[in-house]
Amino acid sequence: MFLAGKRVGPYAAPVALSSVHALCYFPAPTLLLVRIDFLGDHAVVVHLGEAIDETTFGLIRAACERLEARAPTGVLDVVPGFTSVTVHYEPARVARAAGEPPHAAMTAALQRLLSDLEPAAEAAVRTVEVPVRYGGALGPDLDELARRRGLTSEQVVAIHSAAQYVVHLIGFVPGFPYLAGLDARLATPRRDVPRTAVPAGSVGIGGSQTGIYPIESPGGWHLVGRTSLRLFDAGRDPPALLRVGDRVRFRPVGDDEYEALGGEARA
Repeated sequence: MFLAGKRVGPYAAPVALSSVHALCYFPAPTLLLVRIDFLGDHAVVVHLGEAIDETTFGLIRAACERLEARAPTGVLDVVPGFTSVTVHYEPARVARAAGEPPHAAMTAALQRLLSDLEPAAEAAVRTVEVPVRYGGALGPDLDELARRRGLTSEQVVAIHSAAQYVVHLIGFVPGFPYLAGLDARLATPRRDVPRTAVPAGSVGIGGSQTGIYPIESPGGWHLVGRTSLRLFDAGRDPPALLRVGDRVRFRPVGDDEYEALGGEARA
């Protein structure tokens, strides 16, 4: 059994629901313990783990797949996070269908639906190669990040491009991928002063993650390079190039190849 992603003994005592959160205990060792927090009067947050890891990621994917296939009456939207899933619903519809207060009804419905959840089996993996022109005007923070980490700029590029990353979340702005798998040697806190405008295609490092800005937007991550790929296009179906579960590899390119792929080698 899991407690927000952790296995516990099979005989935990039930805990009453409250207006703050519901902690659900099930008496069978194969079932899942789910903590559900209320988020205003139109949503609840289902906590499935405490760490950003593969087990929690599998549970998040499994919960979203099940909710997509068998959503309780009144559910409007399901939003995955790193360790939780937020379920938005229409209170009036939930109350009419269940004959009880909407929060209690939705909590009970999610308990029943997710109690036997197991991490989702890995679907067919799609790997996307992202060509990146590192450093220079397109990666203005590369040298400073290298200095802070006690590395050379060449070492940062080699480490960053050697890893395979997993898209754990799409958010912040449309199409922005939060990528897990950053080598700990490159983990760097976000900038003290965010930029008001980060160019589309910028590859950044923020904390223990790396990501790609799909459109021009404010941002506080350290910019180490830029790709010519269009990560978001409202006229494309689907508009976002990457999706949750995709694998991503970065490939260093020079100015000539970057320009040949459609980029501009000068910022």
